[in-house]
Amino acid sequence: MACRTVPVEELVSKAKKEFEQNFGTQPNVAACAPGRVNLIGEHTDYNDGFVLPMALPMVTVIVGRSTDNGECTIVAAVPEADAPRKVSFHVPSKQPLLPGSPKWANYVKGVIANFHATGLISGFEAVILTTVPLGGGLSSSASLEVATYTFLEALTNNKSKELQDKALACQKAEHNFAGVPCGIMDQFISVMGKTGNALLIDCRSLVAELVPLQDPKVAILVTNSNVHHDLGSSEYPVRRSQCEEAARLLQKPSLRTATMQELTSLEGTMDEVIFRRARHVIGEISRTEQAALALRVGDCEWLGRLMNESHDSLRDDYEVSCAELDQLVELARKVDGVFGSRMTGGGFGGCTVTLVKESEVEKVISHINEKYSKEATFYVATPSEGARILKL
Repeated sequence: MACRTVPVEELVSKAKKEFEQNFGTQPNVAACAPGRVNLIGEHTDYNDGFVLPMALPMVTVIVGRSTDNGECTIVAAVPEADAPRKVSFHVPSKQPLLPGSPKWANYVKGVIANFHATGLISGFEAVILTTVPLGGGLSSSASLEVATYTFLEALTNNKSKELQDKALACQKAEHNFAGVPCGIMDQFISVMGKTGNALLIDCRSLVAELVPLQDPKVAILVTNSNVHHDLGSSEYPVRRSQCEEAARLLQKPSLRTATMQELTSLEGTMDEVIFRRARHVIGEISRTEQAALALRVGDCEWLGRLMNESHDSLRDDYEVSCAELDQLVELARKVDGVFGSRMTGGGFGGCTVTLVKESEVEKVISHINEKYSKEATFYVATPSEGARILKL
């Protein structure tokens, strides 16, 4: 059976109780931001390509109140074993914020340092809770960053003028404070997600276009493999540099402007690994554009085939899958009513995303539970709203 999604109101209530226990008073500011699942378009965002994510009903919630003592004190449910749940640090006006330990706090610090109105932050107390699975490839990090930024907007009563600027500030926080050279997809969808829609993002122009995803007969099943291989953090920058090398050899500013024909003409002269990395990205950019069209015309068979091709390419050419993800995808594809299934996220563990007839969801879950070598967790995901300030 799929996991129940905790309503935002319920998570806020828990956060308020946590705040009262830790700070002895009531919070008066609250905000949330969702995680995301990427339907297709993996490892294309940092290649100026297209991505097609949707915001999830799972969110990160922050509740708190302003102080005037120049201190930021945060209590959080943390992703690191044995990491402190409570941290304090000065606001940037007293001394520059620097990354450090615990790692989870770096995402918050980075957002504060890149907030458009940092000078208005006099200090605050806050509690952070999340229902986004940690380390599952559903972008718990961007959810935390965007929730923090939205919380600061509410705290200072000073919203960012452009949603794009808000997303870019959160991306910069992840680059500079978490040390992850991520693309812009995760922050954009967490900021701009809309109920009932996926979001086609052009990562070169930064133009985002809503794509309806509202057929009640079709479900999006997210399956968490509950494994996370440490290769991810070290291999991500390697893949990025390999793509940059491919673009250089193709004499292109990025792989976005390269064609498969141009790449094929260099086969045999280009390093074989670099060639395969580029083949995935060029193919995936095309698949993502086609997937958006398939959604618009309601062709689930077409979309499913593209998702299958995407996973096979990520497994064979980009080499960011793993045995557990491959097994989950293979098991899902064997069930009648499944249109397509693929890994989602950076890879080396985390989740798969499956497009399936709504009537067959439980059959897929049952089949995977029976055959999967480990224990999976399931979520039926609906396209949900992006970041927002909440009323307490």
